[in-house]
Amino acid sequence: MTALAWEVVSQQHKGASMGPRLKLAERRKVLGYSQERLADALGVATSTVGRWERGEIEPRGYVRAKLARLLHVKLEELGVLLEPGTPTPKERSTAQERRAFLATYGAVDNYLGTGDLDEMIRREFLRLVTVTGTLATLPAAGDAVPVEPPSFASTSDDIAGYTAMNSHLWQIFALAKSKRTALPMVHSHARAIADSFADVRTERERQGLCSVAGDLFQLAGEVHFDDNRYTDAAQCYTLAASASREARNPDLLACALTRHAFVSIYDRNSRDAASLLAVAADAAKRGDTQLSTRHWVAAIQAEVFATLGDLNSCKRALDQAEEVHFLNGAIHNGGWLRFDGSRLAEERGTCYVALGRPDLAEQALSVALDQPLSLRRRASVLTDLAALGVQRRDIDQLVSYASQAIHLASQTKSGYVVRKLQGLQGHIQPLMSDGRVSNLSDQISAFEMTA
Repeated sequence: MTALAWEVVSQQHKGASMGPRLKLAERRKVLGYSQERLADALGVATSTVGRWERGEIEPRGYVRAKLARLLHVKLEELGVLLEPGTPTPKERSTAQERRAFLATYGAVDNYLGTGDLDEMIRREFLRLVTVTGTLATLPAAGDAVPVEPPSFASTSDDIAGYTAMNSHLWQIFALAKSKRTALPMVHSHARAIADSFADVRTERERQGLCSVAGDLFQLAGEVHFDDNRYTDAAQCYTLAASASREARNPDLLACALTRHAFVSIYDRNSRDAASLLAVAADAAKRGDTQLSTRHWVAAIQAEVFATLGDLNSCKRALDQAEEVHFLNGAIHNGGWLRFDGSRLAEERGTCYVALGRPDLAEQALSVALDQPLSLRRRASVLTDLAALGVQRRDIDQLVSYASQAIHLASQTKSGYVVRKLQGLQGHIQPLMSDGRVSNLSDQISAFEMTA
């Protein structure tokens, strides 16, 4: 992370290194790999391999082992291949500035503990997202523009690698206990995508880059949303929708709009959420009928109808969402579209809690709790079950489930879970005469929110 901190604050030195890493390129050529073939085998962009070989960036930890296997070397031997050559005067100056930077901030653990690095990455990433969103709306340069020399990969070659990396980052996000840890990797990948817009030659390439940008911006929004940074999340979702529209991908657009609606839902602005979801539903109708996009939109619409007290519309939307079980084949991609109906029990429970129907809610939530859930999802279900305790004036149920949810919120640092607990806190005032309930309220208040 120290290297990342330096990278964030020294973009003016982009490309600076301690000499070209010809040893890595020579090893690749000896084994018969082109940059494109090696990038494809690693699931990275072709331009990334080129940047490794030029010494602009280091291969990240999660890909180093695979790179070593492909090059038939040990990890320590890979380190030798990545060793820099003789520095130029400009590179020596850059190295001195880097040392000065590290001296200023001291040990990385101490610096990270201040939260300044996270904030620096966040601000820089949002700037980059805005720039990329602007580039996505610009037309392609046109086929009359001279193509790059053969030694450089075309933008079309990079798009497949960017798509694969997006998928990899969604997996990291899904598995991470603390979602914010994914942001530095998302930031680095976004920079590569932004750089590629300068090389666009055709409308098809531009649409392809817009598609991967619309995908990645949604992931970035998810990271910020879970960190309770709703304004930042909304900015990412807005640009994701814009890029998706430029890509002419109605499913990608519908998912971006649906994620944007979540911001309004958790800001308790159901009317705005309903308007966004209506547009998302229209976009989903123009999408791939084999995908679950329209069913996911319906599931979220059900939640909004529940907050508006519209039981009949809520039930109709839930029934529409249930039709996902009749789809066959690859109905989602596990990234920007992940809906497969497996969460419908907990979503029904959330809806019925909002509608004040504990009889219907408890049945659905009990089913959900028996399923394998991530810590974040389990905490959400537990919070809903605690809310049922409030509705029934059952303090034992409230305390039991809320205590478990608080424990999981402490583990995950999820702003999403904490926000649900804060919503619960707003309803327990009539029970505060009980010391256990008062203690719960104090524990929820102890969470430090960033929004």
